[in-house]
Amino acid sequence: MSSSVLSPAAAAELSPRRKSLVLAICCVSIVVVVMDISIVNVALPSMGRDLHASESGRQWAVDAYTLVLAAFLVLAGATADRLGRRRVFQAGLAAFGLGSVLCGLAPDIGWLIAARALQAVGGTMLNPVAMAIVANTFTGAAERARAIGVFASMSGLALALGPILGGGLVDAFGWRSVFWINVPIVAVAIVCAALFVPESRAERARRFDPVGQVLMVLVLGSVVYAIIESGALGWTSPVILGLLAVAAFGVAGLLGYEPRRADPLLELRLFRSVPFSSAIVMALFGLCGFGAFLFVTTQYLQDVRGLSPVAAGLCLLPVGLPVLVVAPLTGRVVGTRGPLLPLVVAGTALALGGGLSLGLGPATPLPAVLAVHLLFGVFLGAVNPPITNVALAGMPRSMAGLAGSLASTGRQTGTTLGVAISGTLIGPQIAHGGTAFTGAAHRVGWMLVVLGAGILVLAAVSAGPWARATAARAGMLVDHRP
Repeated sequence: MSSSVLSPAAAAELSPRRKSLVLAICCVSIVVVVMDISIVNVALPSMGRDLHASESGRQWAVDAYTLVLAAFLVLAGATADRLGRRRVFQAGLAAFGLGSVLCGLAPDIGWLIAARALQAVGGTMLNPVAMAIVANTFTGAAERARAIGVFASMSGLALALGPILGGGLVDAFGWRSVFWINVPIVAVAIVCAALFVPESRAERARRFDPVGQVLMVLVLGSVVYAIIESGALGWTSPVILGLLAVAAFGVAGLLGYEPRRADPLLELRLFRSVPFSSAIVMALFGLCGFGAFLFVTTQYLQDVRGLSPVAAGLCLLPVGLPVLVVAPLTGRVVGTRGPLLPLVVAGTALALGGGLSLGLGPATPLPAVLAVHLLFGVFLGAVNPPITNVALAGMPRSMAGLAGSLASTGRQTGTTLGVAISGTLIGPQIAHGGTAFTGAAHRVGWMLVVLGAGILVLAAVSAGPWARATAARAGMLVDHRP
């Protein structure tokens, strides 16, 4: 174990075996954090019945987790850059494990939502921090691209395999087991992190920005709450209009306040990089699409088609299996040929998957359903490594934690919005089931078509020489910020 701070020279001297162990530990952390987004989806019907939860309660069981992740990832990344990445990483593992225990003990939906928020507090200290550890451990350009590709692919793999594992656990041991399984994994990860992960910090520590953090929470929380509760209250309700006004105030506050700080929570100068800005929006689009797909599909398979949790999980194998093949291949392609081709594949697969889902009904032959799921597996395997690579392109090492945090924030914000929007679109029809549900779900399909097309446009915009030049200028600008 190394108690000293890892410098670039020291990182270069780490043995390949030690670097591989660091990568494996970081990958385990990202798997448990991201899997807890998707593993809960397949448990929602059982969980909802057992805890007598409404449709908005089901949405919050997912979104309480992803919303906290999105709101505090930037703070966690900057804190780790300042206090030490291994230290924050271990604290995150402990908080995540405690949150998992409390989720497993939840007596009602309110308790579960609160425990999910605590889980996510731990998750914020794992997701971007682990990526910063990887980026600072692998110093060569080629090995760094390959390592980031492997790490980023774990995110997609965890999202895809979560429902499969969750279905088996729910059928065998009940829905609480999807939380209990985290505890031994986290315990082992804490020990391994202490033994093998060297400490590292940013060369230039960033000061905390409490005002920026409060404004970010106001924006994300207000928007998501307004979307989820709009179905019950209506968009013209004073509560919903007030929440949207709070969100607008928060955005204006961020734009006016953050540029005045020496070390802002949101380094808006990063967004002068066209590839970086495109990566954030592509992350938001892509995970919004997948979050919506997963939320709708797990309920379609169980509540409309009457499948058991394990059968529903097996029906999502066509999502998980392509990720096993496509994600590693995508990482290699990104490292050798760049991110454009994988992004084109991802955008096309999402748009096609959304388009073909418009033909799904209560009695659609199962092979046709599985064929649609296959496209979402290709999408998920192809989308994460290039987005991460594009987000970090041209960024100085000192900004790795912050840049990684913003990329992860885009993903989690997308997932949160995907669940919120899709739940609002299908919520009133869940009780009716059958064609009423699938008819409402077709609106989600059209949304996926638009999101896939958006990824294709942004991939093209971010790939040219002009875009790369803006990334280089932005990297120099933030690296020398007074």
